[in-house]
Amino acid sequence: MIKFENVIKTYSKNVRALDDVSFNVKGGEIVGFIGPNGSGKTTTMKLLTGIIRPDSGKITVNGFNIREDPLKVKQSIGYIADSPDMFLRLKGTEFLELIADIYKVPGDERSERVQILAEKFGLTEALTSPLMSYSHGMRQKIMVIAALLHKPPVWILDEPMIGLDPKSAYELKQLMRDHTQEGNAVFFSTHVLEVAEKLCDRVIIIKNGHVLYNGTLEELEKKNKNDSLENIFLELTEK
Repeated sequence: MIKFENVIKTYSKNVRALDDVSFNVKGGEIVGFIGPNGSGKTTTMKLLTGIIRPDSGKITVNGFNIREDPLKVKQSIGYIADSPDMFLRLKGTEFLELIADIYKVPGDERSERVQILAEKFGLTEALTSPLMSYSHGMRQKIMVIAALLHKPPVWILDEPMIGLDPKSAYELKQLMRDHTQEGNAVFFSTHVLEVAEKLCDRVIIIKNGHVLYNGTLEELEKKNKNDSLENIFLELTEK
């Protein structure tokens, strides 16, 4: 459902944020994207969502080429950015109505969907308040609700657990599992290796714009004599 083919992205003449990166994410998979700060994770997310464009290479999401069908790609994804500090003057209900309008979610369906997700993440009472009055964690929760509101087949989540309380993190992880069991795809970045270990079908480890590993955690641990994921990650990324 996601195909990254020989993608190059350069921010300056001397620094390539991504250097000939290729990977794919299939339907039914939760794939974790792991790497140290500055490794190219957020750049990859922004390329997948069309926020920025690659210098070269091909990106396909849900069968649509991001250069040729950018709107169809955006309709196919639910994106949680690495910062929830957006549209802060809007009330929660106003923000979600805006998102529902953008994605043309029918009125009855949007009301039901908002109610279900707001209850799941404990935001029902806060929806009538402006986002600027929300805590960081509450802002993160409403961004999660907004990303899932139109039931997109592909979820692209940039550090989605940051700021979530344990119950909300649990609910999001369960939603991720349910989503892929329906044949959809989840691609998310994380610094929390324990989350990746428990949740992911496969992980991609990146450093300095290069993919260091792409496969299952079981395979990775076997190759490294069943060492801990933390030790393996540190060894890979510090070489």
